[in-house]
Amino acid sequence: MQKIEINASSKEINSQSRELNRAIKGAAKQYKRITIKNPNSMHYIAAGLTEPVDLTLEGSAGYFVGTMIHGAKIHITENAGWFPADNMTEGEVIIDGSAGDGVGQGIYGGTVVVRRSVGSRTGEIMKNGTIIIGGNSGFMSGLFMMGGRMIILGDVSEDAGESIIRGTIYVLGNIKSLGKNAEVIEVTDDDKKELKELLKAYDFKLEDEKFNQFKKIIPRSMRPFYGKESEEG
Repeated sequence: MQKIEINASSKEINSQSRELNRAIKGAAKQYKRITIKNPNSMHYIAAGLTEPVDLTLEGSAGYFVGTMIHGAKIHITENAGWFPADNMTEGEVIIDGSAGDGVGQGIYGGTVVVRRSVGSRTGEIMKNGTIIIGGNSGFMSGLFMMGGRMIILGDVSEDAGESIIRGTIYVLGNIKSLGKNAEVIEVTDDDKKELKELLKAYDFKLEDEKFNQFKKIIPRSMRPFYGKESEEG
């Protein structure tokens, strides 16, 4: 069977995330595509989903949408709250609107795309995978980042890359300030090629000269010192 629609406001589900997730996981064993009608910003939608299904939420999601998924592809047609795709290991979460704090927190793999702006601590403690933000990102983006790549097409606020250990943050707009252990270097031709291919795959259309404006945030040291910088060494 190919697809099914689930109404999150139906009498059986009654806008309860536990009942909705039970319905999603049951349907995922039989259908390749699932559409959720009237999600009404419910929290924890699709938490722990491990079937490789295409799941569309027609509306907004609350906190922790797609948390701990493995293999599912989730498309949210409006906005999401805090921590979308938290600790995802494999899959894809695409948000057509904006999102709150902690987008892609702790992800081990997969791709998270937010087409507009997000809150603070984007990609906090992410280990691998890719995060793309079409607008601005708040303070401490990349906090304790351990791997993977983040691409921010707007501005990034204070303390970008705070305590970053591994990984790369590409910023097209302005960087208000860098966090400890973060530094900015120039993008390479290979970086530009990779960015072009990736952004094109997710329907972000940039003129060629824009790719020369990207800044690349990386760790200053693989063994960071977290005391006063005057005491380092």
